[in-house]
Amino acid sequence: MNNFKKYYIVSAPPEDIYKALTTEITIRLWTGDAVEINPREGGEFSMWDGAIAGKFIQLDPYKKIVQQWYFGEQEEPSIVTIKLHEDKRGTSFELHHTNIPDEAYDDIVEGWNDTYMASLIEFYEE
Repeated sequence: MNNFKKYYIVSAPPEDIYKALTTEITIRLWTGDAVEINPREGGEFSMWDGAIAGKFIQLDPYKKIVQQWYFGEQEEPSIVTIKLHEDKRGTSFELHHTNIPDEAYDDIVEGWNDTYMASLIEFYEE
């Protein structure tokens, strides 16, 4: 199992970023794809045609989102923690993804950088 931690800057306030991660219509706008989401603790979500799926563990509006990501059968859950911090350029997006299966690590890191975050950052730069 591997862990991944990185900071990103997104040109929008934390309130907007939080909504972009928890509101179906906004997720559809920045991903360009269908999404299924139940934004409540214990609620499940699926994005990018099921490429990302999991459930919400904790929601602290405008500050923190904790999710479990599903990777089939694994002993320890894969946990994504997103912390949103106000920044003079918008939002400092702190990402910590734990318990990533070894065989999925490179794809997950590439997905975070080149798809998930690239799409979100680009959406707010337009």
